[in-house]
Amino acid sequence: QVQLVESGGGLVQAGGSLRLSCAASGSTASINAMGWDRQAPGKQRESVAQISTDAIGNFADYADSVKGRFTISRDYANNILYLQMNSLKPEDTAVYFCRAQRLGVKFWGQGTQVTVSS
Repeated sequence: QVQLVESGGGLVQAGGSLRLSCAASGSTASINAMGWDRQAPGKQRESVAQISTDAIGNFADYADSVKGRFTISRDYANNILYLQMNSLKPEDTAVYFCRAQRLGVKFWGQGTQVTVSS
């Protein structure tokens, strides 16, 4: 099992920035991918960013809606995942969930609310 705890959400004005953190614990060895999903009220959960690791290296991937504004990073030594969010827009308002994939199984945290006011 992998336990994930998010932090860093809050209320920010449009154009502002927030940094989300996700602390992973438990069976963190062999986690081959971590990412951030979000779910806005009345909408389906969507993937925002993901960072994956294979024999070649680490790869980051982003949803088109956040490219150039969000940056995902991972502290492998301390098992912490980050999402730096800049130039936030009201449409970024959602609950953000940390996600980890280990041996084909996905785990999610409880989520942290991000609210962007116009």
